[in-house]
Amino acid sequence: MATVAFREVHKSFGATKVLHGISLDIAEGEFVVLVGPSGCGKSTLLRMLAGLEDIGGGQIAIDGRVVNDVDSKDRDIAMVFQSYALYPHMTVRDNMGFSLKLRKEKQNLIDQRVANAAKILNLEPYLARYPRELSGGQRQRVAMGRAIVRDPKVFLFDEPLSNLDAKLRVAMRAEIKALHQRLKTTTVYVTHDQIEAMTMADRIAVMRDGRIEQLGEPLELYDRPANLFVAQFIGSPAMNVFDGTIRNGSVEALGSRWPTAVRGAEGQQVKYGVRPEHLEPAASGIAAQIIVVEPMGAETELVVKIADATLTVMTRGRSSAGPGERIFLAPQASHAHLFDAATGLRIQPP
Repeated sequence: MATVAFREVHKSFGATKVLHGISLDIAEGEFVVLVGPSGCGKSTLLRMLAGLEDIGGGQIAIDGRVVNDVDSKDRDIAMVFQSYALYPHMTVRDNMGFSLKLRKEKQNLIDQRVANAAKILNLEPYLARYPRELSGGQRQRVAMGRAIVRDPKVFLFDEPLSNLDAKLRVAMRAEIKALHQRLKTTTVYVTHDQIEAMTMADRIAVMRDGRIEQLGEPLELYDRPANLFVAQFIGSPAMNVFDGTIRNGSVEALGSRWPTAVRGAEGQQVKYGVRPEHLEPAASGIAAQIIVVEPMGAETELVVKIADATLTVMTRGRSSAGPGERIFLAPQASHAHLFDAATGLRIQPP
């Protein structure tokens, strides 16, 4: 296990600057997820940590050792790629042990480590197979096994589940998290999928345009987003956000008064944010018209129209309501968020 530290890390591709002074400390044994939209710089940052991209400026340290000029093979890291990157002419056993073979380790050590990794990942029945004889999930487990046998200080994952179907992604998320809990190896994981980030991370770094917008534990980001970008990026379905004005302790918006526990300046222009599960159908309240009903079994998602805005409501259980019907919504004031309309920053509650 090892610590990882980024210190004012910059990177440009030609005239295009992709990282703007990233600083981040990752503790020993921590699972940190870098999440953000395509092009935000998360994979570039990971590749710089791996030694696959040159560092434009600043420092990267692993276990206190600056590795800016250290070759990738000497950084004691192991990386799992989106594309699996398995050798098609090698068996699972040979793929998993190949890095140790390159290091000229003794065969009995290679066999022992491959056997241990195969047991952890339930790959023992497949050791004699070739990659073409495996499913996508099995190939990804082989790629993980190849990383495990190296016993690295740091695991790096670059969108490893992107090529898998939805059901398999859920299963593999659980496998990777269980693997981390078992091995306790420091892990840096890159994804654009915020659900992966929420379910797997000890801490999440939300990135946009080469900067970290917010760093924190998953529920901290969900409950207390620092700004509009984080609020709308974290959470599925996304937070409802619309324009409003603070009047007499509530927010005037969409032709109604919306409750809030946040105290802003009278007349201040704000963005009012409320998550779909915090908009509850009620006997009275804010009138809305149902546009779409999406039953999901344990819960029902409603798309509703209020004035000229379309909002999402998530209700528990099943709904008998249908499109075109009029309902009333009661926003939970304690869960409402206010953001300054000019800066996008969250207005802190008292």
